[in-house]
Amino acid sequence: QVQLVESGGGLVQPGGSLRLSCTVSGDEFSIYDLTWYRQASGKPREWVAAITSSGRTRYKDAVKGRFTVSRDNAQRTLYLEMSNLQPEDTALYSCSALWSATTYWGRGTQVTVSS
Repeated sequence: QVQLVESGGGLVQPGGSLRLSCTVSGDEFSIYDLTWYRQASGKPREWVAAITSSGRTRYKDAVKGRFTVSRDNAQRTLYLEMSNLQPEDTALYSCSALWSATTYWGRGTQVTVSS
């Protein structure tokens, strides 16, 4: 069973930065398409940023220029660098790994942006 474990969340002031990590178990990390999602309280989950197995990236318009998604296949880790965080970025951030129509999910890490 593939397991995903997120870390790096926390409380940050508006304008601050955080780096989230998502470590994936198993030996097949390099073949996964990986995605960061977030879910704010009372709202549906939305995708934030994605990176394919070949390294192609895409972002939700609201985070373009502020968030950067990357992956380290040797470390089996997905990253999300977040800067200029705003209160509307407050949410539970989770990662997913997709391969061959199967999606694996992590439990998430909470990001709270507040002064």
